[in-house]
Amino acid sequence: QVQLVESGGGLVQPGGSLRLSCVASGRFSSINVMGWYRSTQGKERELVAVIFSGGSTNYADSVKGRFTISRDNAKSTVYLQMNSLKPEDTAVYYCKGEFKYGIGNYHYWGQGTQVNVSS
Repeated sequence: QVQLVESGGGLVQPGGSLRLSCVASGRFSSINVMGWYRSTQGKERELVAVIFSGGSTNYADSVKGRFTISRDNAKSTVYLQMNSLKPEDTAVYYCKGEFKYGIGNYHYWGQGTQVNVSS
């Protein structure tokens, strides 16, 4: 069983920055892939960024060049540094990860953290 807890959301003005954190706790041996997703009301969750165990990353075109995903394996934490924020970035941001435990792979979602970009 794994728990993912996001933090760092809030209200910022356009052009501002936020750093989201997602801390994993519980029973797992390693983390394969972690990603950040976001959702606005009435829309499906969309992938924002992913980071693989080897450190490679992928970003949605809408955030490329502005957002940076990173991970600290020692702290079982994934981050999303968001710069040059736009009103269109307003959403609930969710952390998702694939975890290894024993011989199995398991997927978990965080509860989400609200990001509001408004003047």
